[in-house]
Amino acid sequence: MDFASSAPSVVKSIRQRDLLNTWLRLYARQQIAPPIWEYQPARLEEELSDLIYYTVDASTPPRLTIQSEGTRISSAYGHTGKGILLDDYVGPRLAPFVIPIYQECVARGLPVYSVADVDDIYGRVVAYERLLLPFLTDDRVSHVIASVKTFCEDGGFEIKDLLRGNDAPPRPKVRTVIDRDMFHRAPGRIAAADIVEFADQSDGPSVSDEIIELN
Repeated sequence: MDFASSAPSVVKSIRQRDLLNTWLRLYARQQIAPPIWEYQPARLEEELSDLIYYTVDASTPPRLTIQSEGTRISSAYGHTGKGILLDDYVGPRLAPFVIPIYQECVARGLPVYSVADVDDIYGRVVAYERLLLPFLTDDRVSHVIASVKTFCEDGGFEIKDLLRGNDAPPRPKVRTVIDRDMFHRAPGRIAAADIVEFADQSDGPSVSDEIIELN
C-alpha cells in the first residue's frame, strides 16, 4: 500500500486538526512521538465518542488491541471491540484496507491520515476520515489513538453497520503520512525575538519607522 507525504494541513476536520496540533507541540521537543500520558488535548471529553485507543504489542508485524468501547464507530462495525485484536475486529474483508494504515503509523512513528468513501445501507456516499496518532514507551510505539470522523455531502446518513452493511469495499481517496512541516504555531501570535517594523503609511507629517524587538 502506497502512502503520500503531507503536511498537517492535509487534515480538514477542525477537531482532528486540534488533536494533531496538540500532538505536534509534544513532538516538537525532541522530534519523536510523545508518551501517551503527556497527551492532554483541550475538550478531550467532547471527542471521546470519536476516539479509539489501542495498545501495540512488539510482534512482527505489530498487532493492535482495542481498548475503547461505546464509541460511535462501534455502530459502524455493528458491535463494540474492547479487548479484541484489530485484525479480528475488522474481519478478513476489511483488513486489507485497514491494517496496513495502522502498521504504517506504528512503523514510522508518525501521524497517518486517510480518507475513504463508503456507502451506508441506503446507498449514500459517506467520507470516512481517520487520523492515527502514535505514542512511544521505551523508544517504541506502544499506543495509537485513532480519531474517526464521518461526513456525507447529502446531509444525514445511517451510521449503523456503515462498514458492514453492504459488500462494496471502501474506496480509498487519501492515504498519507504526515511528515512535513512538523511544527505548530498558534494563529495570531508572534514568536519571541521576531522583528516587527511599523511604518506610517498616511499622507500626514513624516514619521520615522520604529523597530521593536519582541522578547
